[in-house]
Amino acid sequence: MFVAPDPGRLRLRTSLRAVVGVGAAVVVAELCGLSLTASITGGLAALLALFTVTDATVKAQRITTALLPVAGFPVLALATTLHGMPPVRDAAFLAVVLAGVYARRWGPRGHALGIFGFMMFFVTQFLHALPAQLPELYAAVGLALAAAGAVRFVLWPIERRTPPAAAPPGLPGTGLARPTTRQAFQATAACAFALAVGQVLSEERWYWAVGTAWWIFVNTASRGETLVRGFRRVVGTVAGIAAGLLIAVPLHGAPAPTAALVALCVLGIFYTAAPSYSWMMFFVTVMAGLLYGLLGVLHPGLLLLRFEETAVGALGAALAVVIILPVTTHAANDAWIQRALHCVRAATAASLDRLAGDPVADPAPHAAELELLIGRVRMALGPLVHPLSPLRARKARAREVLRLLDDCAREVRGLVAVAADPQASHDARLAAACWRVEAAVETLTAPHGTFGPAARPHPRPAAAEPALAHLHGLEHALLALAAPLRTHPRAPLVSA
Repeated sequence: MFVAPDPGRLRLRTSLRAVVGVGAAVVVAELCGLSLTASITGGLAALLALFTVTDATVKAQRITTALLPVAGFPVLALATTLHGMPPVRDAAFLAVVLAGVYARRWGPRGHALGIFGFMMFFVTQFLHALPAQLPELYAAVGLALAAAGAVRFVLWPIERRTPPAAAPPGLPGTGLARPTTRQAFQATAACAFALAVGQVLSEERWYWAVGTAWWIFVNTASRGETLVRGFRRVVGTVAGIAAGLLIAVPLHGAPAPTAALVALCVLGIFYTAAPSYSWMMFFVTVMAGLLYGLLGVLHPGLLLLRFEETAVGALGAALAVVIILPVTTHAANDAWIQRALHCVRAATAASLDRLAGDPVADPAPHAAELELLIGRVRMALGPLVHPLSPLRARKARAREVLRLLDDCAREVRGLVAVAADPQASHDARLAAACWRVEAAVETLTAPHGTFGPAARPHPRPAAAEPALAHLHGLEHALLALAAPLRTHPRAPLVSA
């Protein structure tokens, strides 16, 4: 968490902005005389708006933020109206789960709206909101989104100077082969299991099991990723419960220190979300304990119940991804690695065109996309490189793939920097080196069974132009990838 790269201190700045945005939302709600329940709802709405809205442009982010009430208000009305009808409420909750996950096929906007709708149903269970409270809940959410939007887009517009990177599109597919469709059924089944077993444990706090199952499926694409996410969620929750016993319980809901610690938890959630899911869950769990203290219902037994419900939700997610329309880790690995390799080829070709004098050619977007794709490969390979993975040979190959892809990204960054220099010369050997890079990518992405003998790297020249040196480095890294990617069929790293 502490050594993870933070270029431009972007994570730190967005984390501090989140504290300001959530704090502003709560302060506005309090100044308007809204109840504690409404203030907490508004704070959560602001946190979600700042956390889940990740569109590629600032304009798109504004539109998505403005659309959050469209998804949230009907769900708030539905959840509060059905509060006294458990069977119908449970069926409605599962329908919201199905719709929320299915909406991810429409990219970042669908993803954000789906999460917001689900969490509006969740928060009514957390706060036991009633229909009579609906008007002030609407007011709190509307004020919170306005406050969060003002902080994000007016007072502290980080994205204007540091444009947000576009997340790589999800893996393709149609019908049940589409990952979002599979996940919609998986998440609904997992939440149904969590809801049923969670209600056996507690008729009042069962929603923690459902929330656990839901969030485990966020930003995962394969069976292995989901299982690792579930494990990390349990680890973070256990650590958070231990901290809650030492911090939240003794406070007894004292407003001032609780507010300060909640702000610290918001900072921790945003700062650790990217490098460590376990640490993020630690801060989420501590914050939940502090909010229970504010509501006057916190005691050690409640924290123990939180752990039990979390374990039930994680078990439900694990069973769902193993039994229902599973997406194997190998299939996800193969798809993301091949997309990264094709991006290497596109960046190389655009750099060569730029060096040849084409003013329209721009390799920079390809280099940025490559960084994101390698991050997605790292996530896909996470189950194989996990410390508890017993598959030592596959772990070693996965680490080698990640190391070589990082080498590719470094060489591409260098090549793009050279291509951006108007004084860079166009060495006649660049075209030949570029063709060798393209041939290496074609070999690595060829269907199974069509591989020819491994190519030998072209000798490095003693003194070369910078662009040529980067191309040679890229060629060597790509040729070295052939060894870890050509694994035994019984234990493939990727399936062709």
